[in-house]
Amino acid sequence: MKILVNLRDPYHVYLGAGVRHEVASFLADRLPRARLVVVVTSPEIRRQPWFDDAFDFITHVVEVADGEAAKTLASVEDVCERLARLGVSRHDVIVGVGGGAVTDLAGFVAAIYLRGVAVVHVPTSVVGQVDAAIGGKTAVDISAGKNLVGAFHQPLGVWCDTEVLATLSSRERVAGMGEVAKCWLLEGRTREALDAATIEDFVTVSAALKARIVAADEFELTGERALLNYGHTLGHAIELLALARDPDELRHGEAVSIGLAFAARLARALGRVGNAEVLETDAVLDFFGLPRRLGRSFDVDDIVAAMARDKKAHHNLTFVLAGGEGFELVHDVESTVVREVLDEFMEA
Repeated sequence: MKILVNLRDPYHVYLGAGVRHEVASFLADRLPRARLVVVVTSPEIRRQPWFDDAFDFITHVVEVADGEAAKTLASVEDVCERLARLGVSRHDVIVGVGGGAVTDLAGFVAAIYLRGVAVVHVPTSVVGQVDAAIGGKTAVDISAGKNLVGAFHQPLGVWCDTEVLATLSSRERVAGMGEVAKCWLLEGRTREALDAATIEDFVTVSAALKARIVAADEFELTGERALLNYGHTLGHAIELLALARDPDELRHGEAVSIGLAFAARLARALGRVGNAEVLETDAVLDFFGLPRRLGRSFDVDDIVAAMARDKKAHHNLTFVLAGGEGFELVHDVESTVVREVLDEFMEA
């Protein structure tokens, strides 16, 4: 199956078991002048039995740190230095193989090295397949916030191979469902509809939503693309704070899940939705076994400060919230209301 991302330079997201094996022939057909393929991946991914770096080009593998630790400016510099020493040209291609952090890094490097080289992605996590690898938003983190340094750089294609998801740990698989839950809620789908859905359905629904919104708002100019950040204002804030304490404390999808539960409660406090919407959100998150409460180990002042630095904000607190007309980007949310909801939301 394939989903079109209908931009000025359109490309497809390929979904299904075994689709990763199609990448080599695609590159041979699409890039006849290419000489080098550089696979950016992590040591953990490279150890997987399904990992394959067989292309019809001279191929080099560049390893970066596992997980969010890859998304640093130091990593960007290191990978760019490696590309320069390998003699990578504008005719060559980078292949990002890994979770959302790896494809974010690979995409950003491709965007800035030689002012832009081709990139394709083979996302190997749920988060990567349903969100991070699709749409051309690339970025790394700095101490002030997540994804604050980045660029838009669309891939030539994305291959979401559901076979590789079987090798994920239980925690990684469940955590990735935070992004699926976000898409499920944005689509207006119900908790009951989850019972008959498969992992292929979850990836397809999420990837199709991402492709449709990206095609309508590639550079996040109209505000429609910002809807994909539902749950991310709080999610990114607590993810950044947790990362500073322990890189293994909170996965991205877990943080998004907590952010979704909070956003529903904030919308209720603002009179935008009723209690039924909060209960439905909780039911969807519970189906996936996702967390939906915030521990007292976080400080409210630290959270609010981190949310104020979110890239969607314009010198105020900004959230994607549900309402009577659907979801929308809401600016100038009073910090006093946010603090009150946060205090009630945090576990005793």
